[in-house]
Amino acid sequence: QVQLVESGGDLVQPGGSLRLSCAASRFTFSSYYMSWVRQAPGKGPEWVSTVNAGGTMTRYADSVKGRFTISRDNAKNTLYLQMNSLKPEDTALYYCARELGAFSSDYDYWGQGTQVTVSS
Repeated sequence: QVQLVESGGDLVQPGGSLRLSCAASRFTFSSYYMSWVRQAPGKGPEWVSTVNAGGTMTRYADSVKGRFTISRDNAKNTLYLQMNSLKPEDTALYYCARELGAFSSDYDYWGQGTQVTVSS
């Protein structure tokens, strides 16, 4: 069974930074596009970013462009999200998800999520 385990969420002040990690196992991580998706309280899921299988192409939601960076280490089977200049509106449960296709926004597996709270 595919496993995705997120970590790194925390309470941080506005303007601060966090790096999220997603440890993947039980599948060939290097063969899949991977994404970060977040869900704020009372709202639906919001796509954040996607990286291709090789880590050479990335896409970002307009709301995070220029502040967040997605990356991956295929040797370590790990996906990352570096988040800088955090804003209160970035508060959400952040999930990593495995994509079904290239930038398809269709996901077949999700992690359990890691909480990011941006507040003074």
